[in-house]
Amino acid sequence: MSRRPSRRQHNLPTIADVARAAGVSAMTVSRVINGESNVRPATRDGVNAAIKALNYTPNPAARSLAGAGQLRIALLYSNPSAGFLGEFLVGSLEQAARSDVQLIFEKCEIGDHELEVVNDLIERGIDGVVLPPPLNESAAVLDLLTKARVPTALVASAQPPEDLIAVSIDNRDAALTMTSHILALGHRRVGFIEGDTNQTASVARLEGYRAALDAVGIAFDPQLVANGLFTYRSGLDAAEELLDRADPPSAIFASNDDMAAATVAVAHRRGLDVPGDITVCGFDDTLLATAIWPELTTIHQPIADMARAAIEMLVGSIRRKDGAPGPDHRLLDFTLIRRQSDAAPRRRPRTVTA
Repeated sequence: MSRRPSRRQHNLPTIADVARAAGVSAMTVSRVINGESNVRPATRDGVNAAIKALNYTPNPAARSLAGAGQLRIALLYSNPSAGFLGEFLVGSLEQAARSDVQLIFEKCEIGDHELEVVNDLIERGIDGVVLPPPLNESAAVLDLLTKARVPTALVASAQPPEDLIAVSIDNRDAALTMTSHILALGHRRVGFIEGDTNQTASVARLEGYRAALDAVGIAFDPQLVANGLFTYRSGLDAAEELLDRADPPSAIFASNDDMAAATVAVAHRRGLDVPGDITVCGFDDTLLATAIWPELTTIHQPIADMARAAIEMLVGSIRRKDGAPGPDHRLLDFTLIRRQSDAAPRRRPRTVTA
């Protein structure tokens, strides 16, 4: 696999190196370099001493970025769901305009130069970073940003670190609510398609599904759970797996709308009516939920509002505390949106066409 040329050449010291040596954030180093007045004299002296000791020379791009006055917030994205990403970008752009900050969008695939992308932003003196899933769960990215003292906000993480800004919903309770709704319709064999198990939100949704079953005395059956990756393709495979069971579920709850839409497609291919023969429910309430037939019953996760809140909290923290974020965690409300893809189970035998 070819690699992009690194912008760090000849092992020259970077702004992140200066920040670590001085014990401050990269943003503070940028302020000192650009002669801004809102830096304590002792801090300024420490930064200048680190610059001299490391023989650091700011590159022109970093000086231009840091000296423009307007805060620069990087949004790193890598999400298999176009619907989730679209909602997230809309909310981010709207809040950036309100907060008078410039957003820098960087595609950052996990396992494909993500640390190089983050290092580049640190060297350029970025003021803060917003991480939606799955990057919000990348230990390597979080460790690099923490060491460089770059203020960071996480979106949709079910277990965010205590010292970072974070905004999410209660994923466990949301999944419990949806599963309980399906059970209240009369279903007793409820299939579940989990998302990427490397993401804490996915784990929390499985916990909610299991808690709802337990609440009505239904034993958890691992044969009714199929693995997914939050992608449409993985949803196709998972739905096929569940419907191939000798005793298939009468309802399937997928961990996002992409996988739920794939489940509807598989049901239609097999000649099953949704929701007459099988109930299908999703999670997120992206545009895809109303772009298919039947429209999906789903959990509305306020993705755009979460993006707005993350940027608002991050910018407020930077401007108020010189970049020290503090343990500011916010939970937003979710809503169960009922549409046309759920119904009581059919009382006559179903015919499944492979």
